[in-house]
Amino acid sequence: MVTLFDKTQNASAAGNGGPQDSYSGYREPDTKVPPRARPVLGAISVNGVAIAESDILAEAQNHPADNPGAALAAAARALVVRQLLLQRARELDLLAAPQADGDGRLETAEDAAIRLVIEREVSAPSASEEECRRFYDNNREKFRSAPIFEASHILLPADPTDEGARASRRIEAERLAAVIAGHPGEFATMARTHSACPSAASGGNLGQLTRGSTVAAFEQALQRMEEGEITRAPVETRFGFHIIRLDRRIDGEQLPFDLVCRRIAGWLEASAWSKAVSQFIAVLATDATITGIDVTGADGPLRQ
Repeated sequence: MVTLFDKTQNASAAGNGGPQDSYSGYREPDTKVPPRARPVLGAISVNGVAIAESDILAEAQNHPADNPGAALAAAARALVVRQLLLQRARELDLLAAPQADGDGRLETAEDAAIRLVIEREVSAPSASEEECRRFYDNNREKFRSAPIFEASHILLPADPTDEGARASRRIEAERLAAVIAGHPGEFATMARTHSACPSAASGGNLGQLTRGSTVAAFEQALQRMEEGEITRAPVETRFGFHIIRLDRRIDGEQLPFDLVCRRIAGWLEASAWSKAVSQFIAVLATDATITGIDVTGADGPLRQ
């Protein structure tokens, strides 16, 4: 039988002289329609043109952030900038034919209009040879060939999710490293016997390695080593524990200016063009009536 009311409460009420209605504990269900959810952002408009919340939510996926609120704010600012450019294109009565990208995807009519208005309204100076030379002289470390390492290793694999097995394998690797430290000439033999890497067949030889060829921890260890040196302590990576021998090191060389001049010019011109676009949009924003968001403040896209 289904209990419709609390007999204890009714009995208590009767004993206290209260009403003895068997349904005195009954409450009418709340049938009121719940209020609509509040919008995630306040109303945003550009010169009277509203930006829909649904468009902001859709755009947010293109703006990774530490939290949803930051992603939504970034999306809203991006849509405000887009609306500013579209309105400028309409003001200039620009009609652009959509173009295809390298993959054959055709841009939308709005994207074509935005591209054309930027091409028409924004110009950036070309980088002179003097400017390129100055950048080269101030950033010489950026223009060196990558060092080359010839190295061998012994890999003792360890599952990164199994802490117990990984601790055991670390101890094993430390013992093996100690043995090799006393008998460095046996490195290749030890590699063939103990290493789980395919390079074991060639005594652990990995051949020539350049920047990015290996995981960061392995590469950092190589950079600290001298030719002929064997790591005294195993180097830990997500794959396990490595005992490394640096067989040869070829340090990078300074690249001549003539070889990198065009690359530098491209960087400087891209930077100048980006600044010019930001300044152009800032002028549009200053002349526009924008409600609900600040695109020219310290956190706005025009200050980035």
